[in-house]
This record gives sequence, C-alpha cells and structure tokens, in this order.
Amino acid sequence: MKVITGAAAGVLGLILLLVISIAVLVIDEDDAAVDATNGGSGLQGVPAEFRKWILKADAECKEPPMTPALLAAQLYQESKFKTSVAEATSSVGAQGPAQFMPGTWATWGRDDDGNGRNSPWDIGDAVMAQGRMMCSLLRQATASGYPGGPRALALAGYNAGWGRVQQYRGVPPKSFAGGETYNYVQLILSTMSRFQGPDLVPVSFSGTGTGPDALRKASTRLGTPYAYGGGSPSGPSTGFCDGTNGYRNGRCVASTTTGFDCSSLTQYAYWPSVKLPRTAAAQYGATSNRPVSRDNLKAGDLLFWSNSSGFIYHVGLYAGDGRVLHAPRTGKTVELVPLASAMPAGDYLGATRP
Repeated sequence: MKVITGAAAGVLGLILLLVISIAVLVIDEDDAAVDATNGGSGLQGVPAEFRKWILKADAECKEPPMTPALLAAQLYQESKFKTSVAEATSSVGAQGPAQFMPGTWATWGRDDDGNGRNSPWDIGDAVMAQGRMMCSLLRQATASGYPGGPRALALAGYNAGWGRVQQYRGVPPKSFAGGETYNYVQLILSTMSRFQGPDLVPVSFSGTGTGPDALRKASTRLGTPYAYGGGSPSGPSTGFCDGTNGYRNGRCVASTTTGFDCSSLTQYAYWPSVKLPRTAAAQYGATSNRPVSRDNLKAGDLLFWSNSSGFIYHVGLYAGDGRVLHAPRTGKTVELVPLASAMPAGDYLGATRP
C-alpha cells in the first residue's frame, strides 16, 4: 500500500506505499528475521482463490529470493487477503488486495486473468502485478549491494519507493515515516514462515500419464544423495570423479556415495516407459522436437539448463506449482525447489515433453 510523506514533516510530496493500520510488532534492529528468512516452494494458509496466482507469480520470477511465502506474507500485510472496495481501499486511495496506487498500477497492472479488464481488484491481476513489481525490486536490490538482503530491500522499495532505499542506501530506518517502512519489512519477513508449507511433495501426485507417473516415481527418491556419475534405470549407485566433477572440499566423494546425478534421476523416473539416454545433453537431443513453453509446463516435463557456451549441464522434472524435482549437485540431495531458484536463472534453456 502507499502512503503520502515528504522530505520534511508537514510537506506532502512523494506518493509511497501505505501499510494497513496494525499493532506494531517490537523487533530488535539486529533480529535474525531480517532477510535470512529461508523460503521454499511450499505454500499454506492462503485463501484458495489466491493460491494459484501466488504460485504463478513466483514461477514467473527468475530472482532466487522470490518465494510464494514472501508474496503471501506481503499480501497478508497489505490487505489480509481482502478484496472488497470497503475493506481494501486505503485512506490515500490504494486499491485491491495488493494495494496499488493508480499511478503505480498503470506501470505494473495487466489483464492476467483474461477476463477482459485490467483491474487491481481482480485477484489474478493484482497478485501478478505484485509479483512483477517485487521481481523487479529484487533484481535492483541484488544489484545494489546495499546491506540488509534483497528481500528486505525489495519490500522497503515496495512500501516506500526505491528512491528511499537509494537515499538511505538500505532499508529506511525507524526514524523514517514513523518507522512505517521499517516495521513493514520486519513484519513480513517474520511472518513468512506462517505461509511456508512443506517442500516435500505427496507420495501420490494427481494426474495420469507418463509424465505424472515419472514424477511420482522420482518423488520416492527425495533425500537421496547426489552422486556424480551415479544412478541408473535400476536405482541409485556409486558414481565417479572425472578430474572436475564429483569432488567436495578437494576430496572425491562421488566414488563412495550411492545416489543419482541429475540425468540418471530423470532416466530412472521415466524408465521403462520412455528410455531416455544417460546425459542431460543427450536427453535434450532426444526430446527437443517436443518443446514446451514455460506457460504450458505439465507434471513430468524435462527442464534444462545450459552454460554460456551452450553446453547443457542440468536437467530436472517439472513438479507443478512452479517447482522442479531434481538432483542438484555434489553435497546435496534429491530435492523439490522453486524453478526460479533451482539453478542460475539466466541458464534456463527450456523444457521438453518426453
């Protein structure tokens, strides 16, 4: 939400975001809740009509600090998920569940729900606009190098405008605007855990077909160690080191670790219905004639990442709700994480459907 404040008391100037009146939560300035909060892909405690859009907004942002829980906590702080004109209109004219001022809405608002109107009162339009604005702010925050962490900085920018973050080279202090922005940031970061659901997927995914079947099979291996060169259609096995990969702290661990690497996990998941080749690059070559756009991903689709030279170095399984199930790297285990943060966002190559 936006507030009106100025460079000096009593001077009206810059239109800023307004926080709904709340009881001030007393948090020490050095509290560990500041941007160290770890968000994952799970989501809980939100109205059903918001869930789809929060997950979609998260999935469309490539900034690693973005999570569904961050968006949900921010929406709760802004409007407590209220959508009526009476309950979600601020005293300075901020509108809808994400509390956009008309001028800011003109920049970020779109007809995301496809109902023929572009409105801050429509849940889909509002949440997607919130996601786009936060994604842009997270990108600026990461590039700024200011202290406090990208989430805290982005939230401050959403509440007070990025110009204020630049002015203070960080989150505005308690002395700014009566502590409104400072408390806004602290409250959202400290309540993220309320909306963070479990990252582990249920044993039985919904849906039928080759893709969902592969995803269900792979999900039974959550927590299995990563072993470079390990794994086969039969299950996990020890791997090997090749001079570059398979090492941790200078020691070869792949040869003594029983597990999967990224492509053996996807091969295992689809075998024997689809007999994928062994490596990520070969799997892309075998399925690239069936590309899938990011907007049309379905459970079990293969997701690929490549480096600047074009070498395809990673593959995972799309798990729905903007998540990927994959075996990430040495020292990690098979996990379920947001697609946006599974690997470097700029390396995302695309998806295929086996």
